[in-house]
Amino acid sequence: MATAAPNSAERKTCWDARDLLWKCLDDNHDNVSACQKFHNEFEAKCPAQWVKYFTKRRDFLKYKEKMETEGFTPADGPQGAS
Repeated sequence: MATAAPNSAERKTCWDARDLLWKCLDDNHDNVSACQKFHNEFEAKCPAQWVKYFTKRRDFLKYKEKMETEGFTPADGPQGAS
């Protein structure tokens, strides 16, 4: 059975919880244990599918930021391949 989509107030509550978690993670160099309180709030206030999406989104944004600041270094291919 499908659940109703979150209303405007529920979406804002979820986004605020996400933003607090992300700020904590940024401030604590991605130390999840230092931000456990915020992570619990995030999971409690957001639909599970949103938690999954936002977690993947943050990983992607961090990866993208790293590529923009540090550049891309290709991995070495198989040795001796010709």
